Amino acid sequence: MQAELQNPELAQNEHDLGNSRKRFIANLEPARRGFVTNYPNFQSWKATRPEQVQPQPPLNIYVHIPFCAQQCSYCYYRTVTGSRKSEMDRYVDALCKEIEMSSTRFGLRERPVNSIYFGGGTPTLIDERSLIKITETLHRCFKLDSANMPEFTVEGEPVTLIKKKADVLKKMGVNRISMGVQSLCDDVLKLSNRQDTEEKVMRAIQFAQETGAAVNIDLMSGLAGETTDTWHYTIKRALETGVESITVYKTELYANTQYFKDLRNEKITLPNDEEEIEFMRHAMNAFEQADYQPWCFFTFTKNGKYQHVHATRIWEGEDYFPFGVSAFGRLGLQLFQNTNDVSNYVEQVERGETPIFRGHRMTAMDEMVRDVLLGIKLNFLDYGYFHGKYGFSLESLCGKAIDELAGKGYVERRDKRLILTHEGMVQGDYSGKFLARALLEQYAA
Repeated sequence: MQAELQNPELAQNEHDLGNSRKRFIANLEPARRGFVTNYPNFQSWKATRPEQVQPQPPLNIYVHIPFCAQQCSYCYYRTVTGSRKSEMDRYVDALCKEIEMSSTRFGLRERPVNSIYFGGGTPTLIDERSLIKITETLHRCFKLDSANMPEFTVEGEPVTLIKKKADVLKKMGVNRISMGVQSLCDDVLKLSNRQDTEEKVMRAIQFAQETGAAVNIDLMSGLAGETTDTWHYTIKRALETGVESITVYKTELYANTQYFKDLRNEKITLPNDEEEIEFMRHAMNAFEQADYQPWCFFTFTKNGKYQHVHATRIWEGEDYFPFGVSAFGRLGLQLFQNTNDVSNYVEQVERGETPIFRGHRMTAMDEMVRDVLLGIKLNFLDYGYFHGKYGFSLESLCGKAIDELAGKGYVERRDKRLILTHEGMVQGDYSGKFLARALLEQYAA
């Protein structure tokens, strides 16, 4: 679609059609004649093949497992630790019931599926029976072809990804495993209250690779105890694994974390913003030398392959349906989230109730801002796509803001795109937020 919108011949056709639409509503005089049946008028329509009429848009599926083996000191998510097997089993039963109920209630069963993502929490903490049961329920309720599975990602924690669990993931048809590694330095891991060690992490990565799935590992810059030496070592060891994908997240400090308490009590120190920036610059340079190329500003893939389908589809605005406690998603213009209390979630589903408890109906401006804010995570915005979708030029709406970002060296105008520079990627979401604010200011004006 983006390529078509950049086609000069098609652009001329769009210009001609625009003039046709203007003529359709021009030269008005008070009268009852000229009954309107449609808009745009039929003169604007063009030849269309049956396969272009898609009654069921693609869907992406998210499944949330809230249980964790440990409470990491930096973690601000609502997770559950210390659960008994019976509690996990009851949750999985409720999860499968929700999948069955919601796939029918919301008309999801016939929609093509682009991606499945098991997140958490720690999905690899639950047992083989539970993982298989969830997967079988998805196969029963959605159009999934075992011989040609969509991207199927499961998040894993190294301490829980033993050989037996890796074999289960292969049996399930998982073709992408994303592991929360965070650091490959034992001292840094210990300060984060993680049970992992470099040795355990390396062994878990090997188990994941032996399944044949593409493997992503998450790293975190700026953890307690991180120094230039420890960070350089982590990046070096991560590249030596040969995994298909490496993600780098910045450590964020929240009031509900152990880090926050320890920092306030002067038990730990955290790298400052300048050190964080240098950590990211070093990582990006090391990735570039090893031919790990960015498909978004925080994930780098081997030889530029293995782009993450699930995140890409969501940032591009496709529907994604959430299953499980606190999971959030989107259908059309409606955003919504399930209850974030495990007990409430289980009890509601057991009563046959849909566990959605809050949401937001997006306006046209919401969607436009969202497309810019999330879309630029892919390192570029396509001018033609934006104009084709909204009928407005991004330059006309945000030209001043784009000039300012370009002047700072964060973006470039190139090939009918707005592209994040190396420095723009280092700065993370800054450019997206800057453009989003410019759009909102236009709306306010």
